[in-house]
Amino acid sequence: MIPASEFTGFRFPPEVIVLAVRWYLRYALSYRDVEELLTERGLTVDHVTVYRWVQRFTPLLIDAARPCRHTPGDRWFVDETYVKVAGRWIYLYRAVDQDSQVIDVLASEHRDLAAARRFFTRALSHGRRPIEVTTDKAASYPRLLDELLPAAHHVDARRANNRIESDHSQLKTRLRPIRGLKRIRSAQTVSSGHAFVQNIRRGHYALGLDTDPHLRLSAAFTELALAV
Repeated sequence: MIPASEFTGFRFPPEVIVLAVRWYLRYALSYRDVEELLTERGLTVDHVTVYRWVQRFTPLLIDAARPCRHTPGDRWFVDETYVKVAGRWIYLYRAVDQDSQVIDVLASEHRDLAAARRFFTRALSHGRRPIEVTTDKAASYPRLLDELLPAAHHVDARRANNRIESDHSQLKTRLRPIRGLKRIRSAQTVSSGHAFVQNIRRGHYALGLDTDPHLRLSAAFTELALAV
């Protein structure tokens, strides 16, 4: 039997849904902005519907693209930044490699050993054990790296982590128009989706490679819509 598409039962066709999701993840737009852009194209979609599409289909698109993802590099830069959720600041663990591929993202209420372990467990599932890991001076990292990556060289020198700190700023630019995230799950979805889009645009997926770089993201989402 042919498995049913995840788009089955939705009033709008897959092309409209993935377009809305792509716009939201790629550009500094609010859900209401996406609603307005769709209205200009003759499509009446409530901003709450756009929110539901983003929350539902972003993880599905990321999973569908997993076989096409390039293996991360062997030098990792790990750091945490802050995101406000329901009026409270939470931590966002992020890592990039030497080629600026975003390895993974994890939203957490706490900045401790348990959260760092969850993050590294997720990051290591992408198929590469790094030979060098650069972090800030958080006390949890030396103990955790000795446990999970004893052979890796740990760097925590001042300013050694500028690569990931610079990458944080691109995510912050994307989050600025959002009128407050309400749930940690939303923060996880949007930040993971942003990383996913950045990785496609930077050529870290075997998707849309035969198209103009400016059209790579659009071509990739069109391919993925057929696999969801």
